Amino acid sequence: NKRSDKLKHRLELCEPQQLVLCSVVKAELLYGVMKSQHPQASLHKVENFCGHFQSLPFDDKAAVYYGKIRSELSAIGKPIGANDFMIAAIALANDVTLITHNTREFSRVNGLLLEDWEL
Repeated sequence: NKRSDKLKHRLELCEPQQLVLCSVVKAELLYGVMKSQHPQASLHKVENFCGHFQSLPFDDKAAVYYGKIRSELSAIGKPIGANDFMIAAIALANDVTLITHNTREFSRVNGLLLEDWEL
């Protein structure tokens, strides 16, 4: 589809060292693989894709951001998805811009830089 084509084009314009993934995003991709009708073929594609990028872990620094983000958003009654809390925390802990199409939820996180490459 056109959104996927736009994302693919933006990825092609970048050098792999300019982009990072995080362990939580990789887990979400692998979950999708395991649910697919062709898990082996899908696994090969995901492993090939992920292999091009550095992977950022959910570490102690991210845990501090997680606590802050979750408490702030819970206090105002506007939480985001459980994995999204961790993804946002990893991005903030590593001072990176989050590339996502889910700007509606992630825009609730103070200080998180976002870009939507599917627009």
